[in-house]
Order: sequence, then C-alpha cells, then structure tokens
Amino acid sequence: MAAARTRPGTAALWRAVVLVVLTLPALLTGCGGGGSGAAVVPAGPGVPAVQSVLDRHAAALLHHDETAFLADVDPGFRDRQRQVFRNLAQVPLDSWSYRVTGVGADAGGGGSDRALARVQVGYRLTGYDTSAVTSDADLTFVRRGGRWYVAGDRHDAQQLWDQGPVRVVRGAHSLVLGTDGPAALRTYADAADRAVPAVGRAWGNGWSGRVVVEAPSSLARMAALLHGAPDTYRGIAAVTTGELGGSSGAPADRVIINPEAFGELSAFGRQVVLTHETTHVATRAATTATTPLWLTEGFADWVGYRGSGRTARQDAPELSRDVAAGRAPRNLPSDAGFGTTAGGLAQAYEGAWLACRLIAADWGDAKLTELYRAAGTGGPLDTHLRAVLGTGLDDFTARWRAYVQRELA
Repeated sequence: MAAARTRPGTAALWRAVVLVVLTLPALLTGCGGGGSGAAVVPAGPGVPAVQSVLDRHAAALLHHDETAFLADVDPGFRDRQRQVFRNLAQVPLDSWSYRVTGVGADAGGGGSDRALARVQVGYRLTGYDTSAVTSDADLTFVRRGGRWYVAGDRHDAQQLWDQGPVRVVRGAHSLVLGTDGPAALRTYADAADRAVPAVGRAWGNGWSGRVVVEAPSSLARMAALLHGAPDTYRGIAAVTTGELGGSSGAPADRVIINPEAFGELSAFGRQVVLTHETTHVATRAATTATTPLWLTEGFADWVGYRGSGRTARQDAPELSRDVAAGRAPRNLPSDAGFGTTAGGLAQAYEGAWLACRLIAADWGDAKLTELYRAAGTGGPLDTHLRAVLGTGLDDFTARWRAYVQRELA
C-alpha cells in the first residue's frame, strides 16, 4: 500500500508510507443528529421498525427507484439524498444493506420524536467484491405524522458519490470509479489492465486477478476519502486500502489515486505505481503484522520495476547519492522508516526494493515469493530466512549491504 511521488528536476520515483485503512461506505451524508445514543427512547422506534425503514431504503437504491428511495427521507434531508442517489446511478452495485445494531435517544434533543440509530452500512460491487465493504454510521430519525423518516447521518469519511456524479470505466481486469471525464479514467484502467497480468506472473494465483481503482478529482478529495488531512497525502500518487491477512470474507481493496501527484509522473512512473498498488491487492491475504515492511514494500516495488531493463542507480537515486557520499545503510529498513514523509523515506523504499531484488537475483523469483508467504505466517524472520534461503538474518543483511554498495557505487 504505497504510492509514488516525484521531486522537481528528477524523474525518480518515491514510494510512500504504508497505510492500512478500511473503506468506509457512506450513502446517507450531510448534517444530522450527532453523538452516540444514550438511553433507549421508550416511545421511539425499536430496532425492527428502523430496520424496516432502511431495508426499504436499500431496496429502492438497488432497484434505481428514486421515488421509493426518497419516500423514507425527511423533507429537510431530501435534496441532499436525491443528489447522492443520482451520483450513484452508474455504480454497479451488487448489494447495499443496513444492519441496525441499536436505537437510542438523539443527543440533540427532540424527545420521543427523534432517535439515533447505530447502523452498519455495507455494499458490494458487481463482479469485484466477494463480501461487503462495511462501516458504522449514526443515522438520525424524526417522526412526522406517526411515521419515521431518515433525517441525517454522520460518517467520518466520504465516498466518491458524496463528491459528485460517479463515472465508471471498465477494463479487462479493472473497474475504475471517478468523478472526472471518461478519458482520464480510461488512462487508469489501461494502466491497471497492464498491471494485473504483471502481478499474476510474479505472484501467481490465489487472488481475484481484478482491481478496483477510485479516482477523486483532487488531493483534498482523496484525503476526504481516507479521512485524513491533505498534507498527509501530498505528493503521494496512490494508496491501497485493505485488511491485513484478509480472508475471502474480508472487505475488498481499493486503489485510491491522488490525481495531482499521479499526473506529475512519467508514463513509466504511472505504470510502476499501478503495478505496485495492484501487488498489494494480490498479496493482501498473505500479508500480516509479522511481515516486515521492507518485504511488503520492497516486493511491490520489485514487481513494479520487474523487466524494465533499468539499472539500480536509475531506480534508487536517493540511496545512490548516500552511497556516493559514504552514507551507505548498515541495516535493512525498519518499519519506522516507512512511517514518515520526512527525509529517509525514499531510502527506505529503495533499500527494501534492493533487498527483494537481491533475493530474486541470487535465490530466484520463486524463493522471493515463498519468503513473502512464509513471513506472513508468524514467527521470527530469521527462522523464515533460514528455511527458505538457507541463510540467517545477520548474514542476509551483510549480503544486502555488499549488494547495495556494488549496485549503487
């Protein structure tokens, strides 16, 4: 789950910090009752009543019935919901659901005519998601004329359909959702379609062989999708969301593009980014908290650069300068080295890539993949290195130091 960025005056790629986040779907968006529910409202709706309202709401969305969809929305919230409904018109939804987990008093007041429901929202994209991507939301309900209506909600993160009409471009192996024109989205789809087979050749089977790309129209909107500040992602070309060690029932990954940084890259750089991110999609189930980040990110970069014919110095310019200045690294990149956008981040990614490049060169591509899978099963990395490569961590680190010097001197 990395990204790329450029520096002025150089075509070099920077890979960015690992981000593990879950996609947060949000349909009902806008102002509304805030805060968690308190005591249950005796005269308010019970869970079955709220569930019934939301079941109708979801069914209307899936059947593209705008009138039925708005029938359970309070007039004060209706204009916003009408726009969101229309923004979703092209999105290929296989399912949309709400699961009410509790109903309580609305902290904003209103007595028994207002209530706050805690709801899990889930959706699946047709042909791409095997299980629902879910998040929790607080939905405000108001009672008018003896009937309950959805009157507002609160979500931490936006979705594309909150930002404007979502356009859809389908590739051979990809689905691109975005708010820009189809020409821009086709560029992403073409790169993703080249990335998927490249990742398949490196990683093999055991993954879907498909990727979903989300393309907001600006850095600020990308940050809103990730519930973060724009400065956190400035210069980061793409981020992959997902769940480490995810099973077949885990929420699907999304590659989210920062169009501002992505647009600064060369065609080669853009392809490396999409291949890198697609690698994270493919390897997600085999990646756990025990997988060192130098292996996670280095492997994704190795797949991205694989077969390019470029030299190590071309693809590791920052580390090359350090080696030339007598500042060659002594240790493999630590996990902490990938957790900042400050100086040294590029060197962490470049050192990680060189470590994986070394394994592929000296032990073979299959051994690199085998080590990756083994590292995610838990236990000391030294044990896995000995079992797969026949060498311990100290010896491997020494070989990597020599390799860095040899390739970058």
